[in-house]
Amino acid sequence: MSDLLLVRHGETQWSRTGRHTGWTDVPLTGHGRDEARALAPLLRAHRIGAAFVSPLERARETAELIGVREARTDADLREWDYGGYEGVTTAEIQQERPDWFLFTDGVEPGPPEHPGESPEQVGRRADRMLARADAALGGTGGSVLLVGHGHFLRVLTARRLGLPAAAGALFQLATGTMSRLSTEHGRPVIAGWNVSPGP
Repeated sequence: MSDLLLVRHGETQWSRTGRHTGWTDVPLTGHGRDEARALAPLLRAHRIGAAFVSPLERARETAELIGVREARTDADLREWDYGGYEGVTTAEIQQERPDWFLFTDGVEPGPPEHPGESPEQVGRRADRMLARADAALGGTGGSVLLVGHGHFLRVLTARRLGLPAAAGALFQLATGTMSRLSTEHGRPVIAGWNVSPGP
C-alpha cells in the first residue's frame, strides 16, 4: 500500500481566531498563502500518483500554491458540517455547554442545507474517501495526496488506523502542514505528522 499524504489548507481569518469553518468559503490570508507555498518543496520529495482536493476555495488555492494543478475535486473531502455551530468558537459554545467536545458530542442542528454532522457521519465520508484514494492508486506505486481541512483529515486518519471517528481528537493538525500515513508490516501507521518547513 502506498502512502497517503494529507495537506491541511493554509491559514484563514476564521482558523486564526478558532471559528468553526465548515461550508463558509473563507479565503486564505496572506500568511496562509505563504504557508501553502512553503509546503511545495516537501511535496516534491514524493511521487504523486493521484491527488484529490476539497471543493472549498481555501483548499483549492492551497493545492494550486503547492504546485498541484491536476487534483480531482471531491465533495467527500469537505470539512465537517458544523450545523448551528458554523462560525462559532469552542469557547463560545462551552459558555452554554461547558463539557461540549466536537469529536464526541457533534453539533447543534443548522439550516436545512447544512443540518450538521455527527462524528459517525464524518467517519463514513472519510471511509468513502479512503476507498477512492486506494482505488486511484491502481498499479502506479505513487502516493495519493489529499488537500483538505483539519477536523475532517483528523477523522480520516483515525479511520485509516482502524479507530472510531471520535479518535480523530488525538491528532492535532495545524494549518499549512503535511502529514504522511504509511504502512509497517502491512499495517497502517503514521509516518509523519503535522510537518511544516519551519521558519
